[in-house]
Amino acid sequence: MKFDVAISFLALKVIIIHETGMAGNQMRPRHALTNGTGFRATMSLPGVLVTFGLVLFAMVLVVALAFRINDGAFLKGPMSLANFITILTDSLYARVMLRSLWISGLVTLATVATAYPVAWYLAFHAGKRRGLILFLVTLPFWTSYLLRVFAWKVVLAYNGVLNSAMVSLGIWDQPSTAFLNNPTAVIITLAHAYAPFAILPIFVALQTIPRSLIEASSDLGASRTQVFARIILPLSMPGVLGGALVVFVPTIGDYVTPAMLGGPSSTMIGNLIQAQFGKANDWPFGAALAVATMLVILIAVILLRQADRRWGSRV
Repeated sequence: MKFDVAISFLALKVIIIHETGMAGNQMRPRHALTNGTGFRATMSLPGVLVTFGLVLFAMVLVVALAFRINDGAFLKGPMSLANFITILTDSLYARVMLRSLWISGLVTLATVATAYPVAWYLAFHAGKRRGLILFLVTLPFWTSYLLRVFAWKVVLAYNGVLNSAMVSLGIWDQPSTAFLNNPTAVIITLAHAYAPFAILPIFVALQTIPRSLIEASSDLGASRTQVFARIILPLSMPGVLGGALVVFVPTIGDYVTPAMLGGPSSTMIGNLIQAQFGKANDWPFGAALAVATMLVILIAVILLRQADRRWGSRV
């Protein structure tokens, strides 16, 4: 998916450069046009090299490896569909994939639901405090993702912060095991970790809404609820869907959080892929699982894009 985004961006960049050059060919001197195009091409070269030399190469290698068997030859052996046949016929992988989709979907819903009020406040009510709040929103990125997962494990553990607080307040007599080693712990941790990825695009979408539309609708007698339902929410849907996409795609392949906080009942497809590349030492089958996951994510992205075209803006 990163490759698709990079290619789309590169294609758009080439079109913009071409159209700009055609439109300004009669307005600017020849040497200015050449210098501008050369400068843009030079600045784009590192990104192009990284995209094609690393991202594309890695994806091609994974796809090629997925059609091999685990005989130690890797890319030298004969091609085979055995890995994909196993994935399609063994119900284990279907169950884990459905569980991954379910957990990622709940994480996305929880993240967007909690991110929208924050983005709303930033766009309409933060005022001079906007910079400080944006700083606090991005502050978790200053620490390691693994450290944040450990922090939530300390909070949700049997003798953790939450259980200790409940016992101290007299809500129950002894600590509970209900907070850890279940899908709920995974959803809470992932929703917190990916919250900024949803807050920022929603904030940008709300920030770009013309205030004149809101004022005009209020002058015409619309209530606050009507203004939100018919003006603000539809115009902010591109940011909502964009934030949902940015959260959904990486969480479906996450394996650190389920391994540390989820337990066996929260095993996701990322855990199976990591196990194949790790303890099982079956790289071809792990690559096949990764390709199957990419196809599932691609279908989800297509559905989200269709939703964006259908509900992205109705004003």
